[in-house]
Amino acid sequence: MAPARVLDVDPLLDDPQTRIVVCCGSGGVGKTTTAAALGLRAAERGRKVVVLTIDPARRLAQSMGIDSLDNTPRRVKGVDDSAGGELHAMMLDMKRTFDEIVEAHADPDRAAAILGNPFYQSLSAGFAGTQEYMAMEKLGQLRGRDEWDLIVVDTPPSRSALDFLDAPKRLGSFLDGKLIRVLLAPAKVGGRAGMKFLNVGMSMMTGVLGKVLGGQFLKDVQTFVAAMDSMFGGFRTRADATYKLLQAPGTAFLVVAAPERDALREAAYFVQRLAAEDMPLAGLVLNRVHGSGADRLSAERAIAAAENLEDPRIVDQGDGKAGVRNSPDTQGSSESAEPESGAAPDATAPGSAPTPSPEAPSPTAPGTPADPSAGTQATAPDDTPERSVDGLAAGLLRLHAERMHLLAREQRTRDRFTARHPDVAVTEVAALPGDVHDLAGLRDVGARLATDRPELPDPGV
Repeated sequence: MAPARVLDVDPLLDDPQTRIVVCCGSGGVGKTTTAAALGLRAAERGRKVVVLTIDPARRLAQSMGIDSLDNTPRRVKGVDDSAGGELHAMMLDMKRTFDEIVEAHADPDRAAAILGNPFYQSLSAGFAGTQEYMAMEKLGQLRGRDEWDLIVVDTPPSRSALDFLDAPKRLGSFLDGKLIRVLLAPAKVGGRAGMKFLNVGMSMMTGVLGKVLGGQFLKDVQTFVAAMDSMFGGFRTRADATYKLLQAPGTAFLVVAAPERDALREAAYFVQRLAAEDMPLAGLVLNRVHGSGADRLSAERAIAAAENLEDPRIVDQGDGKAGVRNSPDTQGSSESAEPESGAAPDATAPGSAPTPSPEAPSPTAPGTPADPSAGTQATAPDDTPERSVDGLAAGLLRLHAERMHLLAREQRTRDRFTARHPDVAVTEVAALPGDVHDLAGLRDVGARLATDRPELPDPGV
């Protein structure tokens, strides 16, 4: 099988034409850490970077030494700015972003009416799809300022991470839907004609909706739609512009996954979806890849060695406790069975007196003090440390075997993905011994991202 293409991260981050990097993938694979590490590495290589996270978790703020993140980019301290770069971070505040849009595109009176509308408050706080659309809005705002060399986007932790690609379409469908058109009709007709239309043409529909939704709720929706009517076109226009921005050559998508079957299945879904949407895919970041510095010892050999240590009756072992057992003297060889003339008779021959073996202690006559050097192999205090060491060694060998099985499983999973998607460039990030919680950890992840460094670093690194 041909090796997978290697994703070279540094040229991507250094390229001035790269203005947006979007990290997507399923939950729990390290997207937030990857986005932060990319942003830090780009900043320390001389670019002015802002990292936008849509994940409501606080990991990004904690790793960057910031008490909290909000809708305003905050500069991260402790970044090496010798190359002239800067790092800023922010976390999407969905409701605040929606409020900013209303305040920016409506006159003060209408903005106040919208912001105080109960239906708007529910919509802006958690209506399905609002978060993804607001992420598109915020990304468009950041890019429109032309203040940043690079914007790194961390997407929500689920398969719906690409839902923000659908946000413009869903918003357009919502705004052009039958319910919205019906609710807008009285305001568009206006005056007595509007009231007549409402009384005659909508009485049945509003009566049904009023029973289902509640009369006050329906009134709130109608008031909201009437107030937002002048803004609907702007929503569509901006969303479409941001969508085209994501398809532009200056944008790069990175799919983040772990070397696990479910995570790479989700990664394959993202790859296919991005291709269907004509989104520029830079490659796959395979996170938390395991390795070993002793991979020449296979799992099978490690298990066999552990069994030899745990069961002394097993004979296929090297010199050691089996040395005596495997010697010719105890195997009944032809030389011992047929002694040459003049040789001493076999100790086991009938009628012959037992000949003490030089390795076996002679019986101690009654009243004779025992030889302190005799019988040491049967003495428990001397044998216990040896068995303890053997048990520890066997346990370590079994742990190594489990590690080798894990490596083999991860390799098979990677091979299946690369076989199905041979054009996707891949960079592997070795598993770290602990969580990333500061800039030093992010810097280390960035180095691993860029160099495809093995898990065990070289001495002195």
